[in-house]
Amino acid sequence: MLGIIGGSGFEKFDGFEVVEELSTDTPFGKASSGFKKVKIDGVECLFLSRHGSNHELLPSEINFRANVYNFKKHGAKAVVSFSAVGSLAKEFKPGDMVIPTQYIDRTKGLRKHTFLGEGLVGHVSLAKPICHSMLEFAIDKTKDKDWDSHFKKTYVCIEGPYFSTVAESKWFCSMGADIIGMTHFPEFALMREAGLPYLPCCFITDYDCWDESIEHVTLQEVIKVMRGNNSKAFSLTKDLVQLKEKLWQNSDCGDQGLKTGLMTPEEMRPKNSNEWLSTLLS
Repeated sequence: MLGIIGGSGFEKFDGFEVVEELSTDTPFGKASSGFKKVKIDGVECLFLSRHGSNHELLPSEINFRANVYNFKKHGAKAVVSFSAVGSLAKEFKPGDMVIPTQYIDRTKGLRKHTFLGEGLVGHVSLAKPICHSMLEFAIDKTKDKDWDSHFKKTYVCIEGPYFSTVAESKWFCSMGADIIGMTHFPEFALMREAGLPYLPCCFITDYDCWDESIEHVTLQEVIKVMRGNNSKAFSLTKDLVQLKEKLWQNSDCGDQGLKTGLMTPEEMRPKNSNEWLSTLLS
């Protein structure tokens, strides 16, 4: 079953048929509200509004561990996420979609970012943080869409809720970042730990402040762009869900997480971790 995460502007899609509201209780606390099983053109999927069903959570308030665990617990085999981002280059314009394949983390250590610790030790590679086999399907499915898409770019994740200063924005450009957002770390890393292939689809709402000659848009203008981006995201979602297991069946992400990266022998693991760890290792 495919899991879908909706970020800002993607808290809901009008074309979803809700099948069942699901519990948000996990061993890591509450997951974001609005976790449900849905049908899209007859195909069952899991859907989670990243910031909560009423957008009540700041980026650093999101319980990323609980969200990822809940997807795994309820049978997700892969996850597609939709997010609103700012652009760090003129060629990436509002309304475009960008799929990053690399990340720069500039959060401040406030977020619980790993399932490891408290007696569990391991190391997981993030050299290739997203699922490249899913990426190839996304490239194919966007060829005939009426918006521009860009692939294999770099996302810089900041803490928020503030946007960056001009100096920071110019620094991010010099680092080689293409887009800027507040929510993909530690989401992509936890997906890897849980062995879930992850495809991030980012839709640009506006330009970040790196170019002071660009007139920055109003909130009303951003909301208008977000509405258009929502329909684009749903169009792509309908194409991807019809692929069913084919979308992720050639992924090797499932064997790159804690399944192979956990170092602590089973007999030495904390007893209170046995149940939830078995879910993540499944």
